[in-house]
Amino acid sequence: MSLQATTWQTVGPYFRIGLEYLDTFDLAPAGTAGERIAVEGSVLDGEGNPVPDAVIEIWQANSNGEYACAAGAAVDAPSAAFTGFGRIPTDNEGKFRFTTIRPGQVPGPGGVMQAPHLAVRVMMRGLLKSLVTRMYFPTEAAASDPILQLVPEQRRGTLIATVDASRESTLLWNIELQGANETVFFDC
Repeated sequence: MSLQATTWQTVGPYFRIGLEYLDTFDLAPAGTAGERIAVEGSVLDGEGNPVPDAVIEIWQANSNGEYACAAGAAVDAPSAAFTGFGRIPTDNEGKFRFTTIRPGQVPGPGGVMQAPHLAVRVMMRGLLKSLVTRMYFPTEAAASDPILQLVPEQRRGTLIATVDASRESTLLWNIELQGANETVFFDC
């Protein structure tokens, strides 16, 4: 007897079943240096419908532009609990929300400074390979960012969050998987 995968055996929907203990809605514990922000949005499919079983992972630098070391301890001693990593599932309406700090600039290719950003990985049912993208901040999506410059100008807006007019410290950003406003995803 052999165990053979069939077409209906794709990735998921096990995220809520086996990985809930890994969910992290607050990436920056109390005492973490930096400006606190919230990020809210939705994961939407190609028809604009919410994806209720997606998971996004965030990886970011601290407010000084330093990443946590491989061992998981943060580079900045005052906030040793800050790892810069979080895993956030979407709810039944495809929405996500998390809090963190605004990251600092980090060096990019050739030592050129990159605009502050969050690295984002999207996993969901039916995706055999996760999607990788970035979220940039509206006031700091520098025209000189070497990675953002690789994206055609008319598509850059899919990577830049907007400020919620009623809540200054809340950024809004949707992840659209297909369609006219598809989020730019990077090959990694």
